[in-house]
Amino acid sequence: MTIAVSGANGRLGRALLAALGSQAEPWTRPEIDLDRPETLARLVHARRPAAVVHAAAWTDVDGCARNPTLAMIRNRDATAAVASACRDLGADLVYVSTNEVFDGHWTNGRGFDVDDATNPASVYGASKLAGEDAARAAFAAGPDRAVTSPRLGIVRTAWLFGPGAPDFPRKILAAAERARTAGEPLRVVADEWGNPTYVADLAGAIVELLRSGVLAGTHHVVNGLFASRSQWAMYVLARAGLDVRIEEVPSTMRDRPSTPPRWGVLASSPLPSGRALRPWPDAMAAYATLMLARARPT
Repeated sequence: MTIAVSGANGRLGRALLAALGSQAEPWTRPEIDLDRPETLARLVHARRPAAVVHAAAWTDVDGCARNPTLAMIRNRDATAAVASACRDLGADLVYVSTNEVFDGHWTNGRGFDVDDATNPASVYGASKLAGEDAARAAFAAGPDRAVTSPRLGIVRTAWLFGPGAPDFPRKILAAAERARTAGEPLRVVADEWGNPTYVADLAGAIVELLRSGVLAGTHHVVNGLFASRSQWAMYVLARAGLDVRIEEVPSTMRDRPSTPPRWGVLASSPLPSGRALRPWPDAMAAYATLMLARARPT
């Protein structure tokens, strides 16, 4: 059974390839182009995979805010194209979405559940929610001919870290070194909360869902516990042994186009095995050796 992974060169895409092993078929540019959604539909019809994990997306939240039209093409229209093709061929689809489909205005300390009302406050979140709606609409229409009924699984996650382009932990290490050299405190936002999530753990959970009978529906897949940006930064610096003073600042001090949710915490959905993903500090500990070896200055 072949499982295609769109965006296979990305952080999550690489983790999915490792988790799927010989089942994986990587889909990357120039074969697929989010600016031309028809390229994804053509590839589904040409390769006929048993399932697709659509991890490709435009995740530049500030870029999305500057160009909402392009955000919708890349995150809504491209998803609609791959979903319609999967539906027609009877292929399962996993669409990777985000905690930013929620506005983050809650003050009750509870994580957002899958049934809670969505209300994105950012263009990025709106474009990803539009992708969810497009995928649901495509699968609700039913296949064009009598084939095995395909399954649609929507997996929302948050604050991914792991190998690949610089992630939050490595950005914090680099910023801490600059602050220490300049003799200044490291300023980190204290009023944004989320679930730091290790891509290796997320990829393993997606594979578990694919191989189960309960893929269909919406799932929140994040590591256990939650943290503020500043708490996460403090943990990273402690693991790295860097003595840099952190100054906690409000998100309003940042001048940026996007408006990520202040409370972006997701309540984790149970996996088919009944297990929950490990707490994020345990996942960070597993990742720390690799991360620090690459990020710590010589």
